[in-house]
Amino acid sequence: MERDPKEKEEEIQSEELQTDETQKQEEPSEESQESSSEEAIEACRKELQECQDKYLRAHADFENMKKRLEKDKATAVAFANESFATDLLSVIDTFENALYSIEQIEGDEAVEKIKEGMALTYDQLLKVLNKHGVEEIANEGVFDPHVHQVVQQVESDAHEKNEIVQVLQKGYKLKDRVLRPSMVSTKK
Repeated sequence: MERDPKEKEEEIQSEELQTDETQKQEEPSEESQESSSEEAIEACRKELQECQDKYLRAHADFENMKKRLEKDKATAVAFANESFATDLLSVIDTFENALYSIEQIEGDEAVEKIKEGMALTYDQLLKVLNKHGVEEIANEGVFDPHVHQVVQQVESDAHEKNEIVQVLQKGYKLKDRVLRPSMVSTKK
């Protein structure tokens, strides 16, 4: 049984249509391929941006830590001799007391030589301390709680309230750090 050529042609066309539809269903359209590619690219861009942000934050933290460590190191170096300088302060006090005591004695030539020797030693010690940044705290004027310690309060007509009346023990500082506050008496 032979078929009519028209029927054969219709059958072939029908098969071609079915094949085209099957291929279209199996293969994603160009539009869907483009949109999925764009989504993948956008996801990669977002991930790249997040990684760059994390890197920048980590780098900033590292730089801040580096600066903080350099500052701490500089501070440690600047104040490395603090305990040594503090220990020398009692030597200064002893020299001052000895000089005061010797000044009370008059006459004898031996005493004059001792007095001169102690004065030279005291001056030399102060120069060495000044060379290394140790300075005497100024004790004139109004009481400053950052550098003075009030040991007593006294009545005085010659001074204003909270003004230093007498220095009982000198205070010293190393650069801008107080080694020992001045012990003072102030007006009530």
